[in-house]
Amino acid sequence: MSQKTCILVGAPVQSGAGQPGCVMGPAAYRTAGLGGALTSLGHRVEDRGDVAIAVPAPMPHANDAVENLAEFVSWTHALTVAAADASKDGLPIFLGGDHSLAAGTVAGVAQHAAALGQPQFVLWLDAHPDFHALDSTESGHLHGTPVAYFTGQDGFAPALDTPTAPVPAENVCMMGIRSVDRAENLRLAAAGVTVHDMRAIDEQGIAAPLRAFLSHVAAVNGRLHLSLDVDFLDPDIAPAVGTTVPGGATFREAHLIMEMLHDSGLVTSLDLVELNPFLDLRGRTAKLMVDLTASLMGRTVLDRKTRSY
Repeated sequence: MSQKTCILVGAPVQSGAGQPGCVMGPAAYRTAGLGGALTSLGHRVEDRGDVAIAVPAPMPHANDAVENLAEFVSWTHALTVAAADASKDGLPIFLGGDHSLAAGTVAGVAQHAAALGQPQFVLWLDAHPDFHALDSTESGHLHGTPVAYFTGQDGFAPALDTPTAPVPAENVCMMGIRSVDRAENLRLAAAGVTVHDMRAIDEQGIAAPLRAFLSHVAAVNGRLHLSLDVDFLDPDIAPAVGTTVPGGATFREAHLIMEMLHDSGLVTSLDLVELNPFLDLRGRTAKLMVDLTASLMGRTVLDRKTRSY
């Protein structure tokens, strides 16, 4: 990956999660030195601050479980605009915030890809597939819905229109999945999303399925959005998340993915989501996420600093 203009966009969203704290995520990434790490690798960094929304009027829904729908809709609209604008000027890095933000960030980068005449792909690194719609969620937490939204699935109208450039479900590759309910399982199978759960990774390793996906993206001149959820990682190394699921990716597996993505030169945008600093241990998770971003952007194992803990 050559020198990039990295555009930091804060998305202090916590209305999609059940546990408060993600609102502090953007500040934690900045405090953990994300901008400095990127600059040290030779990239130009532009920090556009945090996106903000006006306090919306409540929005009812037939599914009584749904929480904070008006906020979700407002954030989706605002982040779609911010993502499309940032994509014109460089490689946007969206600092979350809970994963509901990806409804807007992916919709926005896909809109830009469509304007360029290129297909949009998404690598979804997460313990959960986040493939519910408003009418299928039982928890009501809307961080479980963004993939269904940006791939144009039914179940969001009339609260939200279909994105102007929905990402084809077959262009989404999920890795690290290990917490899926029955409704999502059925929806994923019907839509044709590629899913590599942790059992598949245990059996096959990370490299082979990732290499196959990246080869396909490159062959069709696609643009690649990486959405990295803290709970993709094992909670032993990344405790600062409200949705911990044991058995996640190891330190080396995560860095290998980032190193392979760097080598591919295909990543054009990035989400860093679900960091809850209130649950962290002396910034340990924030620093790890910064380190992973540095690997994605060109830091190699030979120049990675020794850990301070």
